[in-house]
Amino acid sequence: MHIRTTCFVYLLFIFVTIFFLFIPFSHCFAGADPEPDLKSSIIINPDKQFNFAEYYFSNKNYLMAVAEYNRFIYFFPEDQRVETAMYRIGMSYYLGRHFKEAVNSFRAVIDRYVDTELSIKSYFMLSEAHLNLNTFGPAIINLNNLITITHDEDVKDEAYYRIGWICIETASWEKARLYFSRISAKNKDKYRLERLNAELNKERSIPQKKPDLAGFLSIIPGAGYLYCERYQDALIAFLLNGGLILAAYKSFDNDNNALGGVIAFVEFGFYAGNIYGAVASAHKYNRKKTGQFIEKLKNNAKINLSADVENKGVCFAFKFVF
Repeated sequence: MHIRTTCFVYLLFIFVTIFFLFIPFSHCFAGADPEPDLKSSIIINPDKQFNFAEYYFSNKNYLMAVAEYNRFIYFFPEDQRVETAMYRIGMSYYLGRHFKEAVNSFRAVIDRYVDTELSIKSYFMLSEAHLNLNTFGPAIINLNNLITITHDEDVKDEAYYRIGWICIETASWEKARLYFSRISAKNKDKYRLERLNAELNKERSIPQKKPDLAGFLSIIPGAGYLYCERYQDALIAFLLNGGLILAAYKSFDNDNNALGGVIAFVEFGFYAGNIYGAVASAHKYNRKKTGQFIEKLKNNAKINLSADVENKGVCFAFKFVF
């Protein structure tokens, strides 16, 4: 009985203690102001938000710049700088080497704005993004679309010039000449077409190997490689195939037909590989020589049209090589 009384007193003490401790907390919650303190909330304005995005862009933190430009567009959709923000989102993706996203961003500018300065620049940058993705067809189509919609002869000439160089990149020499010929007379000197055409005409002297001939010569193991100037491969192919042919012959001559059959089967694979490799070598040789010619052509005759990152736009600088 005494133990029960003691337990009851302890429980009562604990209950009373908790009750009195709860009272101050209840007053705190009851007296809390349900309305937020508007004075302490963050208020953004168009200038601050746009400058914040510009800060990230200038410091080459391109993904953060994209986020802040998007925030600017969301909160201030009627601001006159929305087009600039959209264009710089594309530039941020491009300079950050996110070319697929850059394509979508420049396309958004083109779809929303017609024949403005930044929409024209977006056409050019969209083409550059496609080139970095090695999608040459869409790059050319995009520039042809620009030629169709613009009335500015200088813009058209630049588009023709860029398409011509894309054709050079794909070794489409006649198409390149065709597009260069469409540049207006007033800009022919600007794009140095006389020198460019003179250098382009040298494509006829690019060394080439005939794949069919390389394959035919490979009837003699290694001869196809020798024709393609791959002398080490030619020696290896000759010795390997010659050795296997000799081994197969000796096996059959010694009435060891089973071994001779196995060696002959293996040799057939090496012999076919010798022919296929020679044909592939001819194609590789041609691509290498063509690539070297294109690089030399760029160094000698191409005008460099580059992005001006400092001004967060595109300026077209002319770089001449003498």
